[in-house]
Amino acid sequence: MPILIADDHPLFRDALKRAVQQCVPEAAIVEAEDVAGLLCQAEAHPQADLLLMDLNMPGAQGFSALVHVRASWPTLPVLVVSAQEDPALMRRAIGHGASGFIPKSASIAQIGEAIRAVLDGDTWLPPGVESGSTALDPEEARLAARIAELTPQQYRVLGMLCQGLLNKQIAYELGVSEATIKAHMTAILRKLGAHSRTQAALLAGRLTLEGKAPAIAVVDSDD
Repeated sequence: MPILIADDHPLFRDALKRAVQQCVPEAAIVEAEDVAGLLCQAEAHPQADLLLMDLNMPGAQGFSALVHVRASWPTLPVLVVSAQEDPALMRRAIGHGASGFIPKSASIAQIGEAIRAVLDGDTWLPPGVESGSTALDPEEARLAARIAELTPQQYRVLGMLCQGLLNKQIAYELGVSEATIKAHMTAILRKLGAHSRTQAALLAGRLTLEGKAPAIAVVDSDD
């Protein structure tokens, strides 16, 4: 039973591993410390039974990584882990397809409870947090649907675009030609309904946890 753990903090990854080992002793634990690593591990383990995923790890771009994972692996339940404990944020995570939300202040016992609940097909939120409405703002829902249309490679390119990398730099990082990156960029702009690289980055930024797009420096002209 492969279970994926994606978090950039080694100490918290260890805590999650202990909780998984207590709940599911037979589980094969697979780790990643950023979104790029998570995508590679998810592709290598398509039969995984659960993903525990930090919303703030490198490359996450707020909820966009959650949206992409749920679209690419729709049968993989996702338990979000986060240092943020705002109930509204937790409900947004459920609205974006998460099966549960674990605050990083949770005890090992609570983490185990959440894991068992999600593996049983239930939704889990911390004690005292009302599930309430998980309906997303219509604009946020439309944007999430557009991001869900991206292929894994297109999502990688979008993430690097948001980091300010040029096409030639992205091509080097991914080990492909610059022409291939330009083709991906064209597809990304079309799927997001964006007219420029900057607009695409700003659209992706709207799924940030704070609900507002960050300032992103992107070069629009990249011939």
